[in-house]
Amino acid sequence: MHDPHALNLHQAAQRLARSPDQVTALEIRLAHAIEHGELAANIKRWATEQWEGPQLPGNLHRLETWIDPAALASWQASHGEG
Repeated sequence: MHDPHALNLHQAAQRLARSPDQVTALEIRLAHAIEHGELAANIKRWATEQWEGPQLPGNLHRLETWIDPAALASWQASHGEG
């Protein structure tokens, strides 16, 4: 079970986006950050045969990968996002 205050990867991208057309690009940036150990997350991955929609690095499930808001804010500050 995830922290009730945590954001899923999609919500985190929406929080950082200045406009709706930036959400997908930010999902990809966040997934890369998670995969490279720059952003802590409670990860859920898709099996390749289960995939729906655009694929993220590491097959991360954008709706079931959870990020603590404080970790997101720290990553955002250190990477100049937002």
